[in-house]
Amino acid sequence: MRITEAARRLGTSPRMLRYREALGLLPPTREQSGHRRFGDTELRAVALALALEKRYDVGPAELAFGLRVLAEPEVQARVRELGERIGRLSAPPTRALDFEKEKALRLLRRRP
Repeated sequence: MRITEAARRLGTSPRMLRYREALGLLPPTREQSGHRRFGDTELRAVALALALEKRYDVGPAELAFGLRVLAEPEVQARVRELGERIGRLSAPPTRALDFEKEKALRLLRRRP
């Protein structure tokens, strides 16, 4: 189906669907002519995105960034670092502490 019909079924506008496409929130499905076609798969994907946005009170841009964090390890690492610095995430144990812990456990195992 065309974008107008898809927007009507989803309760949104064609403009909003185009915006979602620009953000990477739509599966890449186009006809040879270049027109976007919406099938059941695309409608379900957009409906899921809409439901997530509503449930977690986020917008399409925030959802798109969340997907980017999941897909790109570098972005994920930088967001994790920010979370640790502002106290929203706990820092993983440092390698030095892991080494010392392992060393102490080895020494304890050797004791008679």
